Amino acid sequence: MSGALDGVVVVDLTTEFWASLAGALLADFGARVIRVEDRSRPGRNPDRDGQHPPEAFDSEAQLIHRGKESVELALTADAGSRALSELLACADVLLTDLPETRLAGWGLSSDTVIAERPEFIYAVGSLAGPLGPDHDLPPIDELAAARSGVMHSLPEPGQPPVNAGAGQMYTSVMLALGIVTALHERHASGRGQRVDASLLGGHMYASTLTLDAYMAMREDRLGEPRARFEAANPMSGISYPSQDGRWVTLTMPDTDRWWPAFSKIVGLAEDDERFDTHDKRCGESRLPMMHVLEEIFATRPATEWRALFDAENLSADLIERYDYPATDENAKLNRYVMEIDHPEHGRFQSLGFPIHMSETPAELRRVAPEAGQDTESVLKQLLGWTAQEVDALVREGAAPGAE
Repeated sequence: MSGALDGVVVVDLTTEFWASLAGALLADFGARVIRVEDRSRPGRNPDRDGQHPPEAFDSEAQLIHRGKESVELALTADAGSRALSELLACADVLLTDLPETRLAGWGLSSDTVIAERPEFIYAVGSLAGPLGPDHDLPPIDELAAARSGVMHSLPEPGQPPVNAGAGQMYTSVMLALGIVTALHERHASGRGQRVDASLLGGHMYASTLTLDAYMAMREDRLGEPRARFEAANPMSGISYPSQDGRWVTLTMPDTDRWWPAFSKIVGLAEDDERFDTHDKRCGESRLPMMHVLEEIFATRPATEWRALFDAENLSADLIERYDYPATDENAKLNRYVMEIDHPEHGRFQSLGFPIHMSETPAELRRVAPEAGQDTESVLKQLLGWTAQEVDALVREGAAPGAE
């Protein structure tokens, strides 16, 4: 089956999870993504080296490198950097999160590459964008999260800041979107360009509702940590623990509209004088109502509450665990979760494709490669190298030899 990005060649020179995932998204839709592993800097995930015991099965690599080919080159060696330059000469896109100074040392700064090939797309995942004093700092997610302000708004008062990690996922999708948009523009104009998607921008968009409201109104309270019971509406944006310890989350902003059916479900009288108007429920009786509801929700298991709310078509649901998506029918039918057969490790489940396209759907073309397993085939087939040229690269230690 053809893909929307068939014929597009991407050289993937990334080190961070989120930047590598952008390459996998492109491969899902047909791009030929060639991941270049630097033999001079061993370790596929250096930020985790020494922090965790080695895993028998690297599920992270299977997600972020699926559909790619892997070429291993010693980029600090002249022969290796020349081979990388030849790969880029055959590619449409460079995808990288490396500092510009390191790339410039290989003669691959964005100005140099685009000057030589005006049609080329040079895509960068950065910390804080291409302009400003921090443009060449390493793109570390926690630094961007701290700067965005979102870490400060998540915990309850007195608790340490929390990084939910959503910002790097936004950045990953934005990076892939930027590449596709640049390809579209190139199709019309013939011009390439530099594309930059930063972690700072991703984290700011991950907290859009809070951050945008703060910037528009300068209401300091928006950026401050809040206790759970500080929500303005007892029926919206708040969760209550049920009898079995699971949490029920409520999202009914118009309490005057929803109150009759809601009060019936939770066993409160519709005309209870404490809560019989919107102003009381969100004003003078807000905290008493929350305490009452917390006691009520503790009397039934979560699944019973879900059934009651579903029967009345009210906006409420349960907060699920990680095991839920693996069995959810919507996730299965839309291929958000998929079963994969690995030649060595057998069948496993992984995240699938977040975008559904009716005519050119995403496709898993291959499982993640071992580091360097496609070096010889890519050099010969894509670059047209002879066996003797490949052997010379191996002898110089700039590429892996046969096992």
